[in-house]
Amino acid sequence: MINIITYNTTGVCAKVITFDLVNGNVKNVKFSSGCPGNLAAISKLVENMPADMLVESLKGITCGHKDTSCADQLAQAVIKAMKDANDSN
Repeated sequence: MINIITYNTTGVCAKVITFDLVNGNVKNVKFSSGCPGNLAAISKLVENMPADMLVESLKGITCGHKDTSCADQLAQAVIKAMKDANDSN
């Protein structure tokens, strides 16, 4: 089952993250705005990664003086998507 997610970020340069959640794996991550090279690298590195592994790897990463980062926001988006998927079942 494919579940396309759109997540509006807070506290980072990227404004929106979209991705697919397919059978528990994260695919097709795209960031709107932000640092293109870094975000393309994150997107490529997490392609087909199990959602729980992505959260474990990226949750809590900060950027400079900020309390969050684009990687952390992706983890937050995946957490929300997994919760929403569980709530709808």
